[in-house]
Amino acid sequence: MRSQLFRTRITDLFGIRHPILCGGLFWLADARYVAAAVNAGSMGFMTALSFPDDPEGFRAEIRKCRALTGGKPFGVSIAFSDRPGVNERLTPYIEITAEEKVAFVETSGGNPAQFVGDLKAAGCVIIHKVPAVRYALSAQKLGVDAITVVGGEAGGHPGVYMVGNIVQAALAADAVTLPLAVGGGMGTGRHLVTALALGADAMMVGSRMLTATEIWGHERYKQRMIEANELDNRVVMKAFRANHRVLDNATAKAVDELESRGERDFEKYRDLVSGKLVRRAYETGDWSQGLIDLGPAGVFAREIKPVEEIMDQLIDEAAAAIGRIETLTVP
Repeated sequence: MRSQLFRTRITDLFGIRHPILCGGLFWLADARYVAAAVNAGSMGFMTALSFPDDPEGFRAEIRKCRALTGGKPFGVSIAFSDRPGVNERLTPYIEITAEEKVAFVETSGGNPAQFVGDLKAAGCVIIHKVPAVRYALSAQKLGVDAITVVGGEAGGHPGVYMVGNIVQAALAADAVTLPLAVGGGMGTGRHLVTALALGADAMMVGSRMLTATEIWGHERYKQRMIEANELDNRVVMKAFRANHRVLDNATAKAVDELESRGERDFEKYRDLVSGKLVRRAYETGDWSQGLIDLGPAGVFAREIKPVEEIMDQLIDEAAAAIGRIETLTVP
C-alpha cells in the first residue's frame, strides 16, 4: 500500500489514507469489495438495497465486512426517493445501520431529512451525494457532515442538469463549505490531482472499479467492461427526468427507442428497467440485458486486478501528475 500523499478534510473525516471514495455500486458493493476498499486506504460503501426485502441479510453482510476489515470503520449507501411512501421500506435498514454502529453512511437519490436525526444520534457520519450544486446547498442545511457532487459524466444517475465536472467541481468548491468529494468521469490519479486542484477534498470513483477482483460480477461482464471505450454508454430515461447513464446494450437501445417514439406510459418500460435484469447480467455475464450502470471513466478499467493494486496505481499516477506540473513551473 502506498504512503499517504495527500491530507484533506475528507481523509481526516473518514480516517483514511487516500482521498478516494468508492461509491456504492448497486448489487455489486458487498462486504468483500467494501472491505477491500477500506483495507487499501480508501472508503467504501455497501449498498443497502442490494438486499431487497432482506434486512437481516444486510445485517449479516455488515458483520462480514467488519470481520474482513479487522474492525476498521466502513460505510453503507442508502438511496432515498422523493416518491410518497417509498422511503418507509428503508426503515429497517436505517435501524440496522444504527444498531450495528456503522461509522459512515452515503445517502443519495432524494432528501434524507427524515432519517438524518436518527443516523446522527447513532453516531453515523453522513455524506450526501447530489447531482448539482443547487442540491448541495440545500443538503448543507440538513446537518450532514460532507457532500459529494457528481457531474454529468457519472455512471448510474447523474441528474438532469448534466453539467460536466470540469465546471461543476469548481462551482461546488466555491459554494460548498462542508468537506467535498466530486465524482463522475474520475478514473485516474490525474483526475484525483485535478479534483484537489479544483478545490475538492476527494474524488469518488465508481465505473473505474468495476473490474476489481473483489467485484463479484461474472468474468464475461468484467471482460466487456475492459473492452468498453468512452463512447459505450448511453443516457436513457430522460423522458421521465430520471437520467440513467448505462452500458449501451440491447436493453438501453430498446428504452431509447421507446423514448424517441414519445412513449410516456411507464408500464411499457417496467420490464426493461427492472433491477432483476441487471443482477442476472452480473450473475450470468450476459451483458446485453439490463440497464447496467457505466460511465465513460470505465474506459480506464483496463484489466482485472485487486482493489489495492488499483489504489496504488491511482496514487502513483497522482504523484506523476504532480511531478509533471513541477517540471512546468517557471523557477
